Amino acid sequence: MALTSNRLSVTLTPAAITAAKAAIATINTQVPFLIGLTGAERKALPKIDVNNKVFVEDALTAINNNGGILPTYINAVEIGKDLELFEQLDELVQLVGQLYDKLKDTQMLAGSEAYVSSLVAYKLFASAADAGLPGAESIYNQLKQRFTVSGSTDTTTPND
Repeated sequence: MALTSNRLSVTLTPAAITAAKAAIATINTQVPFLIGLTGAERKALPKIDVNNKVFVEDALTAINNNGGILPTYINAVEIGKDLELFEQLDELVQLVGQLYDKLKDTQMLAGSEAYVSSLVAYKLFASAADAGLPGAESIYNQLKQRFTVSGSTDTTTPND
């Protein structure tokens, strides 16, 4: 198992974490009407895409130009507000999505670097234990417990 290059060598200060949380809180206060949907709601809701967004725009134009044909519960102002909010949030969703991807990728890389280096250390402790270095066997046995699953083989077990 080869060590990968150490692409990350940083940590966040408590002040940086506090500032990032405050920035997220600020976003939440700027859009306080955001809601969460259940999985079932997400699945059941008809979704807008490029083609049906054009349909909504065309329908809104038709409603505005021919509103007398439709019942009063078809509210062009509300449809227009919903469409405008969809478009406004689309820009924010893209930006937050990019940030989310960077956060998750950085977290994944940091975790991977820590895990790979720990596996190498584990192998070295195993070698040191095999060579009879004092104290190495107890360290190796302690670390080895992570890979011992009673009655089955853990697929993440490194080769001892």
